[in-house]
Amino acid sequence: MNATDLLRPAFLLAAWTLVITTWMMVTRIPTMAKLRIDPQDAADTSRLNDLLPHEVQRVARNYNHLFEQPTLYYAVVLMIAAIGAVDSLHVACSWAFMGLRVVHSCVQATIDVVPIRFGIFLISWLVLAVMILRALVGLF
Repeated sequence: MNATDLLRPAFLLAAWTLVITTWMMVTRIPTMAKLRIDPQDAADTSRLNDLLPHEVQRVARNYNHLFEQPTLYYAVVLMIAAIGAVDSLHVACSWAFMGLRVVHSCVQATIDVVPIRFGIFLISWLVLAVMILRALVGLF
């Protein structure tokens, strides 16, 4: 196992963020035009909650979520690679985290069933915690 094995799923998650960004743009911009929402009204994006339909907003909310928990994941995989702690369990956890976040995105951006989404969120935190704690124990 090497750092590339650990980083592949991180790069795929970054690419997935590009997919969600595109999805957000192709749903939000035409809807704003159709509803005649002035782009300046989006200066405070919280106002869009009242102006845009839920099916448009949930994709944007997922976009925001991809810059929360996954940001720590990116840092953790880089630190694991930097300290030379890449092994098969860290690689498996990296793939699991990436897969869980893609599933989380699909649930949130389509059906948005909160108990399902929250369960996926918790499992992804557990996977991330395993990575953090294993690296921490190995470091000290």
